[in-house]
Amino acid sequence: MNIFADFAERVNSVVKGLDLAADAPELDLRRVTVEPPRDAAHGDLATNAAMVLAKQLKMKPRDLAEKIAEGLRADSEVDAVDVAGPGFINIRVNKVLWERVLADVVAKGNAFGSGSRGAGLKVNVEYVSANPTGPMHVGHTRGAVVGDALASLLQFAGYDVTREYVINDAGSQIDTLAKSAFLRYREALGEDIGQIPEGYYPGEYLIPVGKALAEEFGESLKDMSEGERHAMLKSYAVDKMMDLIREDLSALNVKHDVFFSEKTMHGQGNAIDLTLDALRQRDLVYTGTLPPPKGEVPDDWEDREQTLFRSSNYGDDSDRALVKSDGSYTYFAADVAYMRDKIERGFKEIIFVLGADHGGYVKRLEAIGNAISGGDVDVIVRLCQLVKLFKGGAEFKMSKRSGNFITLRDVVDEVGVDAVRFMMLYRKNDAQLDFDFDKVKEQSKDNPVFYVQYGHARCHSVLRQAAGELDWFSNTPEELQSADFAQLEDEGELALVAKMAQWPRIVDGASENHEPHRIAFYLYELASALHGHWSRGKEKPQLRFINDKTPELTKARLALVYAVSQVIASGLNVLGVTAPNEMR
Repeated sequence: MNIFADFAERVNSVVKGLDLAADAPELDLRRVTVEPPRDAAHGDLATNAAMVLAKQLKMKPRDLAEKIAEGLRADSEVDAVDVAGPGFINIRVNKVLWERVLADVVAKGNAFGSGSRGAGLKVNVEYVSANPTGPMHVGHTRGAVVGDALASLLQFAGYDVTREYVINDAGSQIDTLAKSAFLRYREALGEDIGQIPEGYYPGEYLIPVGKALAEEFGESLKDMSEGERHAMLKSYAVDKMMDLIREDLSALNVKHDVFFSEKTMHGQGNAIDLTLDALRQRDLVYTGTLPPPKGEVPDDWEDREQTLFRSSNYGDDSDRALVKSDGSYTYFAADVAYMRDKIERGFKEIIFVLGADHGGYVKRLEAIGNAISGGDVDVIVRLCQLVKLFKGGAEFKMSKRSGNFITLRDVVDEVGVDAVRFMMLYRKNDAQLDFDFDKVKEQSKDNPVFYVQYGHARCHSVLRQAAGELDWFSNTPEELQSADFAQLEDEGELALVAKMAQWPRIVDGASENHEPHRIAFYLYELASALHGHWSRGKEKPQLRFINDKTPELTKARLALVYAVSQVIASGLNVLGVTAPNEMR
């Protein structure tokens, strides 16, 4: 039950019924919105209908607003309609509507707010995709959480979501990884390898890989030809690194459905060859030259004929090279083939969650998707800004157990997975985030994750207490569905219902705009409303949730508490954060 979408339809119906609408048969209602007013004192709902339709209907916004308001006043679930300013319309609804909302929440439980907005549309969300050359560092954490929460949000909103990780196992970094692993292998056999050569991976995380190689192969790797050994070491080391990465992802409660190997796209007759052949037939690939880069020209830039992709025809800054001077494919060629693979798998929305340093990829990825799909697929890129770590009021440099960087696991071990996930989502992804180790350990309103989880635990504490004190209360959803919600009359109780009524709208808006941080913000607001009403009950005993002398009112209030717990649990589940029934 989405009262905002419902009332948008009611507003549109009133507009269509106006006599002057007959002169505008192509009336465009897409910009009409119904939302909570900025000031709750103005009403329960507000619509911009008159402001956005006045020009089409050739009326002054204020005059049109008065006509729309007159039509809405005839609605049995509307108590009052006021016109404000140049033509904004504020609506105050009947208490019966809030009773219907609460009944819907209690009946649906944590499924309330899940929608059919996605209508089963196939969506691919690619996130993390860290190079398989070591454990995940703190820089990967935010993108991992944002991507995972976005995928969960889209699933909750009714999309058919595939979570994907591309394993970059075909580049020069894998050659370096193999050489580094072989060095640690020799070390495990007792050789003095001296200082790690410049350009190799020096992290101690490769020492166990070297020991595993020594245990499995003994001295035999030394007897292999260099080519055979190098190929084997590349595959072996990547597998070991992906084991590390999967463990890190599991510690962060991040899931993927598909791990796609870039290596599978290379080689004679493979995906890149087939993709370029197909694109040549559509004149999307040609042989030509590129102008020199703007500014200082790199020493390795060559003025030569190249195999190019016509990405500038689709919004990119320039056409892109597909083949290097040595005949091997560029990274961009692999990106093109991979995009084609996703499109051929039937995805209609392809989302990339990348670090802020990948800003230059946005236009080219959009161009690839647009060109290959003919505009039938939406490509969306979300960039995650940097995270700064703070402790004791100062930027914090953690001990680096991996030798040369702070790992994701270091942060999770320090404060717990729930705190990490929630706080990574408590800012919009494109805003820099300061992660304060002290604050996320506080048990106060200033610690959002504690405050929200405590709200859920507080609800369950009330329900447990009621089950222990009231002979007639068995604490089941079925029992609460039979409550008389008309018993609830206090403004704080109705305000809680009104806040829960916003949940389906929040889900719709967050999924449409690919912004999971909206869920975290909303949960904090809902928890604040709950805690605020709880405090009123301490001051006014008649507002307390449990009173054995008023069983019908108590049952309705317990249903309200249950409903709040379900919405909080639902939102925390979308964020991948636990909803504890008690906190110690």
